[in-house]
Amino acid sequence: MTSAEQLKTYVDTWWSSVQDLLTLLEELSESDWDLATDLPGWDVRAIASHVAHMEGLTGGAPREDAPLPEATRSKSPMGQFNEVGVLTRRDVPPASIIDEIRRYTSVRHDELLASPPEDPAAPTPGLFGAMGWGIDKLLRNRPFDIWLHEQDIRRATGRPGNLDTAGAVHTADYLLEGVGFVLAKKAGCAAGTTVVVEVEGHAPYAFTVTEAGRGVLLTDPVTDPTVTLTTDRETYVLLTGGRASADPAKVRISGDTTLGTKIVENLNITP
Repeated sequence: MTSAEQLKTYVDTWWSSVQDLLTLLEELSESDWDLATDLPGWDVRAIASHVAHMEGLTGGAPREDAPLPEATRSKSPMGQFNEVGVLTRRDVPPASIIDEIRRYTSVRHDELLASPPEDPAAPTPGLFGAMGWGIDKLLRNRPFDIWLHEQDIRRATGRPGNLDTAGAVHTADYLLEGVGFVLAKKAGCAAGTTVVVEVEGHAPYAFTVTEAGRGVLLTDPVTDPTVTLTTDRETYVLLTGGRASADPAKVRISGDTTLGTKIVENLNITP
């Protein structure tokens, strides 16, 4: 697959994920918007507001600002920035938030169809470009963010589904690549440790820790890994996404079970 074809795949996955999210939001009752989600301090409205904020920024909306309370959900700069979009929409009707998502994603989609990106390293316009994001990172991130938050809303409102869409596969693959960081930086695995992660519906991912203390992806099959983790897609996404609904018991651990348990306990790789 060429770079241009890969970027097009990201765009197509993002667009289908946007349509799935909009369909879900249209189904919600007024009371559904106030339901708590797996993300501390964020209800369904907050998640939809965050999506509207992010998609607006990529679709040409002006940058927003709002005073943050001392106790924000996240202390990181990006997390605090995410709170701005939530605060500025606290009193906005749900229909307006849905319309905002639809309007700005349509603008952005038309732009991407009219001028398909070809260079993954090309800078993105606006805020994300100022943050140093290339077009590859932005286009890869948006379907991940959209689908992950669609699932947050589905769990909160009792509407399970869409676990086998293009967005679902994309998100799990994206998160599978982060296991190396978990091994080396969070679980503190020794050099030479090898771990294979088997998620239903995906090819196995194998990692090792180098002498320099880096967790790296292995391209060759591993015949006798230190640990093998096996689970379903939803469980893996919940664990690596740091969601409150995650159930570590749904991961089968083979090999060094003590180390495997430590890795599972540290799988969260999202901010």
